[in-house]
Amino acid sequence: MRQIVIVLFGVLGISVLTYAARIKDITSVVGERGNPLTGTGLVAGLQNTGDSKLPSAQALASFLRREDGLTFNPNLLTSGSIALVAVTAELGPYSREGSTIDINVSTLGDAKSLQGGTLLATELKGLDGQVYAVARTGAISTASWTVEGQTGSKVAKNHPTSGRIPNGAHVEREERSTLIEVEGGRRYFTLALRNFDLTTAQRIQDGIDTVVKGCAEMEDPGSVRVYIPDTIRPGKELQFIGKLMEIEVEADLAAVVVINEKTGTIVAGGHIGISETAIAQGNLVVKIKEQQLVSQPLAPFTENATTEIVPDTSISVTEEEGHLIRVPKVVTVTELVDALNTIGATPRDLIAIFNALREAKALHAELKTM
Repeated sequence: MRQIVIVLFGVLGISVLTYAARIKDITSVVGERGNPLTGTGLVAGLQNTGDSKLPSAQALASFLRREDGLTFNPNLLTSGSIALVAVTAELGPYSREGSTIDINVSTLGDAKSLQGGTLLATELKGLDGQVYAVARTGAISTASWTVEGQTGSKVAKNHPTSGRIPNGAHVEREERSTLIEVEGGRRYFTLALRNFDLTTAQRIQDGIDTVVKGCAEMEDPGSVRVYIPDTIRPGKELQFIGKLMEIEVEADLAAVVVINEKTGTIVAGGHIGISETAIAQGNLVVKIKEQQLVSQPLAPFTENATTEIVPDTSISVTEEEGHLIRVPKVVTVTELVDALNTIGATPRDLIAIFNALREAKALHAELKTM
């Protein structure tokens, strides 16, 4: 674990405080987004690993009545060969009618596995209730397997209760994205930063100004409005946007330390420093030993006594000697890690040290915990 943390810090430490990135890698055009689609379907062809409850049988009875006009009692259709599933997908901003999209399939009942199953045709609807795609009949790829013994022991790899069908749905209705807006007779589009930062937004504006003077305007730390020059003919806006997205700018890195106390993972960003301070590292080792002792009465006057099992617990606490070590003021991640590694700090120690530095107002970074 300690080596992993050092590598994470080291990779960040050898980089410069800012790095060059294309505008397309750190922003997205407002209006360019996908839309979630959902549907409820049936998976057939399972080998006794499907649902055992009534809802899947009722869904199958409704499907047969709708498709073939056949009427069955749902109680007669309960078997392990079918499963009620949720089908989800995302309609991309440029998915057009007749194109295909990937779909995900997940069990809704008590099915044990979807391996070997076939999804029946399912309508996929948007949040407005309209049908935007239809999941076609196809085999489900679960990338998993399950082996179960006769005594109930079972071995499984990955999650057999969920799967995926690449290109599993046909788009029936498209949702076109609106990228270009008009205000006061001027055309413009808006760039949304993936990581809000005032300095980076300013650098994006300056970078665009070097190509087209005066067309970019920073609105806030999370967005930059770009006006399209009159020399760009209608219908050529996307080509203009594509060229601007290739401009490289220096993306600023915030001073942030992220701590996951559950896993002992620490990730640090750039611009991190600490004021000159001293750190004392001490470790407590607590050992708890429990054992079961048998009480067997053998002394006189113990005629009614019985043999009993008596728990016995012993606790020992030892404290390792700590050392007070002076840490000079640092300004980079590499120097910070080197300073902390001099005291042989483990990930758990580093977490405690960072929290103590924040309380002492000596850590010049935002501390986030997960």
